[in-house]
Amino acid sequence: MKKEIILTKDGSSSIFLPELNETYHSTFGAIQEAKHVFIKNGLSLLNDKSVSILEIGFGTGLNTFITFLEAQKRDQHIQYVGIEAYPVELYIISSLNYVTELNANEQQSVFDKMHECAWEVENEIDPNFHLTKRQQKFEVITDLNTYNLIYFDAFGFDVQPELWNEEIFKIMYNSLLPKGILVTYACRTVIKKAMIEAGFKVEKLPGAPGKREMLRGFKE
Repeated sequence: MKKEIILTKDGSSSIFLPELNETYHSTFGAIQEAKHVFIKNGLSLLNDKSVSILEIGFGTGLNTFITFLEAQKRDQHIQYVGIEAYPVELYIISSLNYVTELNANEQQSVFDKMHECAWEVENEIDPNFHLTKRQQKFEVITDLNTYNLIYFDAFGFDVQPELWNEEIFKIMYNSLLPKGILVTYACRTVIKKAMIEAGFKVEKLPGAPGKREMLRGFKE
């Protein structure tokens, strides 16, 4: 599938898929969306020294890299699993501007390693950050009671509604530890209903710039 690199409104890059008319991130700002949805309303709630994260849609690695940078500030150990059915080609990754836009040039090697390291095995990106990339479809995830936090960053409902149903969210619910959290940029009534039916206690929150609302779910 053809991929085009675009610039979002905050100056950070993203990928546009003409065939689906879909972008990997918000066109209002890839970096500001990632920070708002996944860090401010997700990781920042967890003060444990060690945190286990599942990302649904590893994609460009932006959420992973921002999480690494944040964990360095918070002195947290992160066990990170990124699920991606269709990995992005390295030549495209090399054209993204996240490292410079995040003023993290000294961590360029970390961003590179996240993409160049092997799939299906645990990789030590840093002594406090371990990454496992798994190439699989979301509906075949079988993890149980494993994660403190899920970043649910699948393509939008209009493009892939099958990724936003009760069955998928039940898989997410089962993979979380008790008191676990799921955050997503999306906020549709049908998505909220699917999350509730899967067992989540769900709340609406203000969305990232350019978007009115987002959802956060808790496993009780």
